[in-house]
Amino acid sequence: MKPSEETVRLFENDRFATENGAVIEEVDDHYARCTLRVEERHRNAMGAVMGGVYFTLADFAFAVAANWQEIGTVSLTSDIAYLGTAKGDRLTAEAVCVKNGRTTSYYRIEVKDEFGKLAAIVNTTGYKKA
Repeated sequence: MKPSEETVRLFENDRFATENGAVIEEVDDHYARCTLRVEERHRNAMGAVMGGVYFTLADFAFAVAANWQEIGTVSLTSDIAYLGTAKGDRLTAEAVCVKNGRTTSYYRIEVKDEFGKLAAIVNTTGYKKA
């Protein structure tokens, strides 16, 4: 479902992600899909998308998926695997909750390019501090 205005306003406070172009497209129960339009500022010296862009978008998708219903989950650990160079000018990150426990959660976030090619995978363990 489309995010509510309240959800969008809440995550505008994730300024590093949003000021770099991250946008919430869809939210559901412990799920989020976020996108980012790739601009020249997102590219490294070789012209490819900088690794931090993939991670920032994935981390934002995790934050939205884990917190849009109830704020209080932070990232405890994350790891990223870069699987290829993104083509096109749009990245999409989908965060899916694999396990949602009492105090910890585990999310898998896939980052794909404009053509649906998997560019990176992030695995994140969340901690519910609330």
